[in-house]
Amino acid sequence: MAIYPVTLGHYMNETKKSESLRHDHSISSIRERLSNQSTPSYLGDFILGAIDGLVTTFAIISGVAGAKFDISIALILGVANLLADGFSMAVSNYFRAKSDHDILEEARATEERHIELVPEGEKEEIREIFRKKGFKGAMLDGIVQTVTSDKKLWIDTMLTEELGLRLSNPLPLKAALTTFGSFCLVGVVPVLPFIISIFGTIPHIYIISASMTFTSFFLLGFYKGHLLHQKRLSMGLETLFLGGGAALIAYFVGRALQLLLL
Repeated sequence: MAIYPVTLGHYMNETKKSESLRHDHSISSIRERLSNQSTPSYLGDFILGAIDGLVTTFAIISGVAGAKFDISIALILGVANLLADGFSMAVSNYFRAKSDHDILEEARATEERHIELVPEGEKEEIREIFRKKGFKGAMLDGIVQTVTSDKKLWIDTMLTEELGLRLSNPLPLKAALTTFGSFCLVGVVPVLPFIISIFGTIPHIYIISASMTFTSFFLLGFYKGHLLHQKRLSMGLETLFLGGGAALIAYFVGRALQLLLL
């Protein structure tokens, strides 16, 4: 008897998934989804900045804790790292995004030049691309004619199918600002107790900082799993494990150097 509710619940859940799937594949939904794909996503920049902000900032705090330095040292190094490393990462992401744009524009100019100089050869490349997809005969001829009759479509097809490039990349400045913002917004968590301690003593401040940081690691992984439609608990624990591992390394390095040098 106990199996029946589980089976019924499973059936209802699968029914809801099927209805949602059918809705997502309606003509209007498909058109909307495909039109939105031309807009670059900055989610990866946000997640990368957030996780790196937590890891590097808490690694500094852990190293200071391991070396048994004064709380003021943790505050100074934590805030300095937060701003300097965040800016450094933003600059790196800016040049990465700019490089992607430069590569795309250079490839577009090259393909445009090839079409002007050897149009028949470029048509044959389009024919070969779609022949490998299984098209042949009159249908293949029609596709080649359609693609090569529109110069922009022709070039875009070569860029995506031949060179494997994305036609829409994040704007360099926006990607950099997203990374810097998420780095500072989330990376401030390990330092937050030390900032608050300016206004009054906080007992067990390192434990509080660690607890807040580990919770943030888990929540970031959980959120990433939700966005990627993967197992949220597993993603949360994975992020917690990897981020916590970096912190432990920093703690024991700080502790070892404190014993050797002081």
